[in-house]
Amino acid sequence: MKRWDQRPFEVKNLFNPAFCGLVLFRALQGYEEENPDGMPFSLALLVLPLCLQKDSREVIAGSSRSYLLKIVEKNPQLLVGFADRARDLLPFALEAFGVLMERGCFVVSQDGRLKTVPKRVRKSVTGTNESISCQRVARIVGKEFARIADRVTVYTTFGIRP
Repeated sequence: MKRWDQRPFEVKNLFNPAFCGLVLFRALQGYEEENPDGMPFSLALLVLPLCLQKDSREVIAGSSRSYLLKIVEKNPQLLVGFADRARDLLPFALEAFGVLMERGCFVVSQDGRLKTVPKRVRKSVTGTNESISCQRVARIVGKEFARIADRVTVYTTFGIRP
């Protein structure tokens, strides 16, 4: 990972750690709506590749009333390059988790689950249309991960070896 001042302008804007952290936080909140125990860390690493890529985000947002497994089944284009995207976005996710942890936005439970800390992030979803879309899809993804309730199933669905 390059130092912040050595990153290209586009990378600074697209993968800003505070914004990526906000997207991750919204996913954690969505997960907790279905399962108050918190999201497993391994699932949280799949949030950014699903929410930041416009095509994936639009498919998920357009099918928000359907189950994630059905969405993937009906839209196999979601899987194209997903494993590479997940690997490429891993450093940005870790950097975002660092920002969230430094700000006290989440805690890690004894069994490795990530739980949000209330009143650390505004409840209102604001920003540009694109950033609002990322946050809303993150909440949907978090809820769907909780409904599936099996990390291996999620990883296998997206073509990633757990």
